Amino acid sequence: METNTQPSTTALLNGPGAEGAFKAAKTGVKVYSALSTAALLGVIVVASTGHMVNTFMWVRAILLPVVAVLIQRVTVSASRGSGRSFERMRALSVIMPIAIIGVDLIPGVCPPWYAVMQVVCMLPIIAVAFVARGSALRPVFPEAP
Repeated sequence: METNTQPSTTALLNGPGAEGAFKAAKTGVKVYSALSTAALLGVIVVASTGHMVNTFMWVRAILLPVVAVLIQRVTVSASRGSGRSFERMRALSVIMPIAIIGVDLIPGVCPPWYAVMQVVCMLPIIAVAFVARGSALRPVFPEAP
């Protein structure tokens, strides 16, 4: 009779490394959520004081807190062992900062203060990307590249 010497996904998820990594990822997503909500409030304040706020800024400011809910759900699902959610969390944590910051760098798209605000919002997501690719989660999801 052959015994499986590989620890189960559940056992690996409950290990101190994985628990700590997912706790850090969830905290990063919560901080991102708070920052993106603050950015939306900032746009509202700027617009209400008569300064120019373009459509791009409104759409982005409204969309990013909504995306925070999606990322939170994916991260929680990954922390419960969903490999598919883990892959989504890994992908989003890399693609989002590149896309957000890249678009903000296009001259004339948004004022510098808004671009800086968006970069600050992306810092916790960049941290999530490092956590998702770190050594603590590799044993839990070994099929992840």
